[in-house]
Amino acid sequence: MKNIVFFVFFCVVSTGVSQQTEYVDFKTAKANIVFGDLKENEVKGFVTYSFNVLKDVDSIFIDGKHMKFSNVALNELMQYVDTNHFNVNYKNDSNAFIVYNTFKKGECYELKFNYSVSPKKAIYFIDWNVEDGSKQVWTQGQGKYTSNWMPSIDDMNDKIEFDLAIAFNKDYEVVANGNLVKKEESKKANIWYYDMQKPMSSYLLAMAIGKYNKKVEYSNTGIPLEMYYYPEDSLKVEPTYRYTKRIFDFLEEEIGVPYPWQNYKQVPVKDFLYAGMENTSATIFSDTFVVDSIAFVDKNYVNVNAHELAHQWFGDLVTETSGTHHWLQEGFATYYALLAEREVFGEDYYYWRLYEYTKELLEQDKAGGSTSLLDPKSSSITFYKKGAWVLHVLREKVGDKVFKEGVKNYLLKYQFKNVKTDDFIKEMQITSGFDLSDFVEKWLKNDKFQNEECLMFLKNDSEEVNELIQLNEELIFSSDSLKISANHYFEKAKSLRVKSYFLSKEVIKYLNHNSISEVLSSKDIKHRQAIAQSVSKIPLELKEDYETLLDDKSYATIEAALFGLWNNFPKEQNTYLKKTKGVIGFNDKNIRTLWLTLALISDDFEPENSEIYFKELESYTSSKFSFEIRQNAFSYLTWISSCENECKENLEQASKHHNWRFSKFAKELLKVKSKI
Repeated sequence: MKNIVFFVFFCVVSTGVSQQTEYVDFKTAKANIVFGDLKENEVKGFVTYSFNVLKDVDSIFIDGKHMKFSNVALNELMQYVDTNHFNVNYKNDSNAFIVYNTFKKGECYELKFNYSVSPKKAIYFIDWNVEDGSKQVWTQGQGKYTSNWMPSIDDMNDKIEFDLAIAFNKDYEVVANGNLVKKEESKKANIWYYDMQKPMSSYLLAMAIGKYNKKVEYSNTGIPLEMYYYPEDSLKVEPTYRYTKRIFDFLEEEIGVPYPWQNYKQVPVKDFLYAGMENTSATIFSDTFVVDSIAFVDKNYVNVNAHELAHQWFGDLVTETSGTHHWLQEGFATYYALLAEREVFGEDYYYWRLYEYTKELLEQDKAGGSTSLLDPKSSSITFYKKGAWVLHVLREKVGDKVFKEGVKNYLLKYQFKNVKTDDFIKEMQITSGFDLSDFVEKWLKNDKFQNEECLMFLKNDSEEVNELIQLNEELIFSSDSLKISANHYFEKAKSLRVKSYFLSKEVIKYLNHNSISEVLSSKDIKHRQAIAQSVSKIPLELKEDYETLLDDKSYATIEAALFGLWNNFPKEQNTYLKKTKGVIGFNDKNIRTLWLTLALISDDFEPENSEIYFKELESYTSSKFSFEIRQNAFSYLTWISSCENECKENLEQASKHHNWRFSKFAKELLKVKSKI
């Protein structure tokens, strides 16, 4: 019997976790989570799983990475049970918790156990070793899996209704999936009870813990929209969450299926791995998107906000069966986010963004990186932007009304289930009455991006974008000098509405002085920004106009203009530094770190404060600050050959950071320093 038991387990694991769904259907999970030493990343819990057996089987397993298990009880047991006195045959290895039993088809079971773990992935303990740091705990299950911090099911095809009870210091706020049904308070710790009413994949389980306040609005259908923020950022709430209710109401109406969860929460966190993550009912996003009204012009949360919200339907309500169908999540979320931006910013913006997608996809195609949309190893550009284009083209093909009805039918038919591309296509065929097999071959299975057809769609749909495409083609293929063509382009583009969004920096580099002066005299903040970021050598006759860029309500413009003016007019460096002395910039302190650097290397600017300025710049390399701030500080200190002692020690620490992009940056910088 023992040999049979191990053979069954070997088959289940070696052929993929998804095989277990043929034998077992996990229905609910109730978890009580507590934390041990936060500096040691300790997580402990007591979990109860209920599951149905679909076929006779002699073992089941739950994924759990490097965990310790105890007090295991099976079936009717309702209390903690000492396993020494109860015959539950189980084992755990570095990947899973396996329970052996004669599980009978049609029977329902309840499994209880305690566990403890110090996870290395999927849950992040921020600044608990930093005296005055942010001190947060947050999770990121997708790609790294929830099973690193809570025993769960890595297979996204098994959807479970999760209820979490989380105990934590009363001075902090705990946010998790579902509805907060109760909070037990005590002198030292509170317990937050979160209830989910519908099932979801385990990778969407989430929590975020930190010091937060929140603002609550309600959708037109009465859904609470909870928007969390740091107490010190009360003045940034409106620009950060600008258009949130409008986006929510638009998507709910556009999609045609009511928002499927009890509420919607959004929580910013420090040093997040990505822009945002669509955990069921609780999006976690990078606090770099917490902005004031000036920063909103250049870097705002609108697209990420809409993208993660769209995932609540496409990804959370209906979930891909495997990576082969990943576009059903990312392509849909990208497309519907673009529709939401069209609602906010207008049709010209929508079509120009689609045009930008074609350029990115064409570049990928030319570089030999194009793949089928059904290739699980495709790039993000393919899944996101080619996926969005496919939906735009499909809508054009079947018509607006039919498309919306087909999407609605698809979501309702497969809600709380897992889907393949064929499921969506079949539903669209039924709704439209069209045979979409040729469409699938051309747009989904074909590696090559259909660039010419996409451009044709754009030219037919948007007169403005059509004219700009023609202007671009004129510029590229002009027999005149680039300088003459650039000015011709500029003169023609001035009459277009979309010019307010986009004017090629490559074109601006070749504009004559009169055209540049005209741009600088305008109130178009994006065109003025393009001048600041593109013109490296500033003619003396444009100096006075160029100086006005320091007054623009744009941190990106001020940053570029400050460096440009400082670099071009050495005798007036002090003037420019005095004018921008108190400007901080984005959350990454882009202007302040640049200003400190320039102040340090300017010959006669406040020499009495040099040590103070150096200490401030060096302090920004500390783990107390976000990795974006640290990256700026490391770069500038290296540029002025001043990354020594404390800076170098912090750089070594940064090379082990949980954000792989930042750790890669730090490692590469250490290599450069080692060669100097």
